[in-house]
Amino acid sequence: MLNVHNLSVAFQGDYLFQEITFKLGAGDRIGLIGKNGAGKSTLLKILAGEQDYDSGQIAKEKDIKIGFLKQDIDFEYGKTVLEESYKAFKQIKECESKLAKINEQLGQRTDYESDAYNQLMIDLNEIQHQYEILGGYNYQGETEKVLQGLGFKRDDFNKLTDTFSGGWRMRIELAKLLLENNDLLLLDEPTNHLDIESIIWLENFLKAYSGAVVIVSHDKMFLDNVTNRTIEISLGRIYDYNKPYTQFLELRHEIRIQQLAAQKNQEKQIEQTEKLIEKFRAKASKASMAQSLIKKLDRIERIEVDQEDQSVMTLNFPVSVTPGKVVVELNDVSKNYGNLEVLQHIDLSIARDAKTAFVGQNGQGKSTLAKIIVGEIPYNGNCNLGHNVQIGYFAQNQAEYLEGNKTVLDTMIDAANESNRSKVRDILGSFLFRGEEVDKYVKVLSGGERNRLALAKLMLQPFNVLIMDEPTNHLDIMSKSVLKEALKKFQGTLILVSHDREFLQGLTDVVYEFKDQKIKPYLGDIDYYLESRNLENLREAEKRTVIVDTETKISNKEAYENQKKAKSIRNKISNLESRINQLEKDIKADDHRLETDYDKTASNPEFFDKYQAKKKDLESLMEDWERFQEQLESLNN
Repeated sequence: MLNVHNLSVAFQGDYLFQEITFKLGAGDRIGLIGKNGAGKSTLLKILAGEQDYDSGQIAKEKDIKIGFLKQDIDFEYGKTVLEESYKAFKQIKECESKLAKINEQLGQRTDYESDAYNQLMIDLNEIQHQYEILGGYNYQGETEKVLQGLGFKRDDFNKLTDTFSGGWRMRIELAKLLLENNDLLLLDEPTNHLDIESIIWLENFLKAYSGAVVIVSHDKMFLDNVTNRTIEISLGRIYDYNKPYTQFLELRHEIRIQQLAAQKNQEKQIEQTEKLIEKFRAKASKASMAQSLIKKLDRIERIEVDQEDQSVMTLNFPVSVTPGKVVVELNDVSKNYGNLEVLQHIDLSIARDAKTAFVGQNGQGKSTLAKIIVGEIPYNGNCNLGHNVQIGYFAQNQAEYLEGNKTVLDTMIDAANESNRSKVRDILGSFLFRGEEVDKYVKVLSGGERNRLALAKLMLQPFNVLIMDEPTNHLDIMSKSVLKEALKKFQGTLILVSHDREFLQGLTDVVYEFKDQKIKPYLGDIDYYLESRNLENLREAEKRTVIVDTETKISNKEAYENQKKAKSIRNKISNLESRINQLEKDIKADDHRLETDYDKTASNPEFFDKYQAKKKDLESLMEDWERFQEQLESLNN
């Protein structure tokens, strides 16, 4: 499908990766991993043909269809969610346009016996056949299924895309890619804007996908559930194994241990050989043996041990002062955005040192409630903070608040105060901003680097309650692990909004699910929540599965059969109209003959019999035409 040979890309004189080689085949579901800045997104852009490379070759199969989900997308305004999604079916929409033009011409023309009219009928049949082969009778149902899987409701389908946030627009772009039936899907952080339910749906979709998929993701559970191969970019090289992420790590560790053992044995052999060479050199009679051993030593291929990039940020969240027993108390809290009611009569009490997770579909009010607690937005009801509560807040779009034209160092100095300004460089160093990297402008940082800088800024303020809204977006897997360990050790109160199941595991002791303007507690961690939700879904499914599945199958089958019937009826109507038109011409000609030469015409004994038969046939054809028109109208309704 696609071959990459000796590919090299340099950035500001340093190689992102050098002379890397790999192949992609149908059925490959590859997790492309590596630290922030390793070159993962760059490699995806190169595979998609959107970025040049310095050297090497990329060979692709002829007519290969590649779909690329980028982190930043350009969006066309003024279209509904369905209209934007239907762009995935370019050929089908072209067929629909052609069919509409032909039917319009057929409705206007009366030359039913002409060659041009006959050609239109032939074109109509051919395009309808092509339309059916392309899936024209199924694409609307497929689109709705994918949109609903990604979290859209039917009420959203006809809303303009302009009214949705960037995250939801990204979902529409993902829906288009999944519907296009590409040979190769390149997905750059596809789970960043998805909630847990949508991530699980996407996992199942990609597992059944027939083409090849390359995924850049820092969601370990997602990678384990979807991929069957892992390619790691590390220190300019790649490591490629037919294993999902966790198994890949175990295998890489085993291979490195074997390499270290083999290297140690080889070094012993080399050391012994060098001693023999020194010994034989001293004797003239052994000089030839010494030369032979030297040549042998030169021919030895030295065993290399895979290098590991072990540089990680160091993170510790100190508690400022001890707060009161209850840190947050909400009574009858509601929030509206215009006519949209997000939260309705919420009561919530959070105790000191509690570890709480907010989960649920996007748009259900998780971030809104976090903003209410930190006093960022107005609301109805009461929200009271406890005694001595100091909140540290990491917003979902925290990195967007950073000024692009400031350097990393200036960003921190401006946020510091007199007591901690001297510690700025130490804090930056612990977040992997060292040496000249502190002089980088924020606008050139990767998404992960910006998130690290936002976390570093958080360390400049005292807090005992930490509220974090999607803190793992764009963080590489190692940085996420460091953040998770720091949060485990955090002695204060934690409120965590996240869709990352693996990250949430073991971090919280209560999970609040946000749904239909309400919140529901689950007294356990994310695994307990998922198990409970699965049981609830199963109970609901038991009640309706048979009905829903049967109705769905009948509905899909009926829709397809109705389309075929409608096509057949339209053809019959067209043929009837042609015959009716011809009979009307013949009857009109007979009427004219009777008017102009009645005696001669009436003297023909067969004339009136044929004349009456034509009128009777016309009456019968008109009845058939009306009957078929009623059937067609009934099907359309």
